[in-house]
Amino acid sequence: MTRSVARAARSTGDAVARMRGIGAGLDPRDGVACFNRAYLAVMELIGQGFAAGRFADRAFAERLAVVLANLYFDAVDAAAAGRPVNPAWQPLFEARGSRKVWPVQFVFAGMYAHVNHDLAPAVVATCIECRTTPDTPPVHADYLAVGELFVRVEAQARAEFGARIGRVAPGPAEPLEHIVSGFSVARAGEAAWAAVQTLWHQRNIRPMYEATLAAVTASTALAGRMLVTPVLAPVEERDGEG
Repeated sequence: MTRSVARAARSTGDAVARMRGIGAGLDPRDGVACFNRAYLAVMELIGQGFAAGRFADRAFAERLAVVLANLYFDAVDAAAAGRPVNPAWQPLFEARGSRKVWPVQFVFAGMYAHVNHDLAPAVVATCIECRTTPDTPPVHADYLAVGELFVRVEAQARAEFGARIGRVAPGPAEPLEHIVSGFSVARAGEAAWAAVQTLWHQRNIRPMYEATLAAVTASTALAGRMLVTPVLAPVEERDGEG
């Protein structure tokens, strides 16, 4: 979890600003740009949640959101510097320029890497920093509240995909619909919480902790590659609209 201190966000406001900067510097069709737009929407919803009193422990929820965002920024910074990207993120970054991968595939690949892989160690790190535990209320409740915001953005991405895929003949569309239907933020969040429990109990036994995280990394990378399987060019690419 090493990162450039100068680039690390310190607040959700910092994270929002960084995401806006990332988006401004990328082709909108870039796979990372597609995920970045979705993640920015999540981070903005988190900010709205603070204003509405959605989280029981705002300090913990904000710190968790920042720790999590910085793991995404690590991947962005590694790619920009030509360094190896964490294997969990490699499918998204390696496929980012493909014109046969739809925006929703990029969004879901990024969400899967972030939720299934990054979220558990982020919760553990935040609990240690805040001197609490995953089983101490309201940690799990706020974890679920953050997860619900990812689910909302997932639903928006799925709705946009539904509108676009309706313009494609059923035969060619079927494999892509199968890929997209196989992803669920809710299921990824459940798996991540199970990983939180395991990693928390292993936090002081580094070989076991690293072995568990390595297994999660490998499974996340495999699923990510499936999510960005190129099937057919997006409608706007084939029609010359984008």
